[in-house]
Amino acid sequence: MRYFVEFAYNGSNFHGSQRQPNAVSVQETMENAFALVLRQPVPLTFAGRTDAGVHAEQMFAHFEITDDGLPVIGYGLRERLNSLLPASIAIRQIFPVSDDAHARFSAIARTYEYRITTTKDPFKPLLATRVAPGLDFAAMNKAATLLLGKHDFASFCKVHTDVKTTFCTISRAEWRYPTSNSASGPTSDSEAVFTISADRFLRNMVRAVVGTLFEVGRGKLTLEGFRQVIEAQNRCAAGQSVPPQGLFLTHIQYPFDLPTLGDCENDK
Repeated sequence: MRYFVEFAYNGSNFHGSQRQPNAVSVQETMENAFALVLRQPVPLTFAGRTDAGVHAEQMFAHFEITDDGLPVIGYGLRERLNSLLPASIAIRQIFPVSDDAHARFSAIARTYEYRITTTKDPFKPLLATRVAPGLDFAAMNKAATLLLGKHDFASFCKVHTDVKTTFCTISRAEWRYPTSNSASGPTSDSEAVFTISADRFLRNMVRAVVGTLFEVGRGKLTLEGFRQVIEAQNRCAAGQSVPPQGLFLTHIQYPFDLPTLGDCENDK
């Protein structure tokens, strides 16, 4: 039987979400906990991959379990897993799905946020990227509108990847400054968030997009120049990728209804 697991993690101490040799990953850590509780290997298929230092407020994975393991589901599995997992990973809920539901390929949209701060804060160095004040957020938001729709985003894709296409359809791309009263952007002691939603993302895409938008915000790249970066379909045309610690996967959308957090009987 197939199950979905919804979870969140702080990626600061992991070398990415995907299992890899000689490095600690979110996948390996979770699969080890599942194997201990369910007493059998439990491969997890993640909804996507995140790089080292990137966080997820909402991530999904699916797994299948044999009949021998079924009695364990629904009897405190979430709590037993959370007791074994480090504080940086939290299982939200576990629930059954149809056999054709796929954590990665069934997803129809994903949303990321990139969070920055303009002040030095000893409590946030791993959860937001510090930038110098003075970015032109109005210009960056105008440039962000050029991302909307279906385009070839090869300019923002990590080179030498095995993707079949670099086309993505972006439905939302905007900067917000929730801690600032200024319409032009954050003040010297506030934060800003870039939100971007798409049907799919390429490796390193969000960090490259934000880095290029920073070039616009600093006056080094015009609106037309940003358009030309997109059309170039060349990674060398775009700006540098920003650090990973400010990046969060915040939402994954599926074409079917998912249980509301806390409503799933299998978590009780």
